[in-house]
Amino acid sequence: MRQAEFGGGESRIRWTETPGAEPARVYVHGLGASSAVYHAHVAARTELAGRRSLFVDLPGHGISDRPADFGYTLEEHADALAAALDSAGLAGAELVAHSMGGSVAIVLAHRRPDLVSRLVLTEANLDAFPPPTAGSSGIAEHSEDEFVDGGHARVLDRVGPLWAATMRLADPRALHRSAVGLRRGSDPVMREILTGLTTVERVYLQGEFSGDLDGADALKTAGVRVLTVPDAGHNVMFDNPDAFVRAVAGGA
Repeated sequence: MRQAEFGGGESRIRWTETPGAEPARVYVHGLGASSAVYHAHVAARTELAGRRSLFVDLPGHGISDRPADFGYTLEEHADALAAALDSAGLAGAELVAHSMGGSVAIVLAHRRPDLVSRLVLTEANLDAFPPPTAGSSGIAEHSEDEFVDGGHARVLDRVGPLWAATMRLADPRALHRSAVGLRRGSDPVMREILTGLTTVERVYLQGEFSGDLDGADALKTAGVRVLTVPDAGHNVMFDNPDAFVRAVAGGA
């Protein structure tokens, strides 16, 4: 396990990694998740093996610290992720990022273009204020204190055992602030950043069961490769790992 300081204090963002060839692949989880849990099983596949791989847990999640005075906005998460990549000595990495982690990866590519050469985004949040069915909305509908004082437990009961398994490892206050930051979005908003990243290879994976991706044609026009993954929902890496691995490896 490795760590790097973030936020200007004594807090640490942490990750595990496997050695291999550069450019490294950096796996980034979604809201209330953990990177190794969601991605280690695909990174070990023959098609992806042999590449240096980092499994980074964002602040407030998994094995990383959860400072009470941290804002957990998308920009702050991106800066913490940059601290990890800088400490690891990376440049031009491939970021494989899920859901909120995809939003963080987009913001990172905007703020630190030297760190990112390729984005593989799995159902990343692209717009501010998503519909009420979004997972972040169910958390952000509470006030912070309400969520910490009972809302966290109620959300764990209704999200299902898979998400709850990692969400219960996240700090409730950090989880709430992350959800609020995700709903607020970045400035400029994530979709606008993504379409403007013309020097970065960009792949967007949408699970078939999640329905059509809003604005897919405009993304394709901007050079984003949009793939609908059959037999998959939001968690493409679990639902259809074969298709997920092909996309990360650069295949169809």
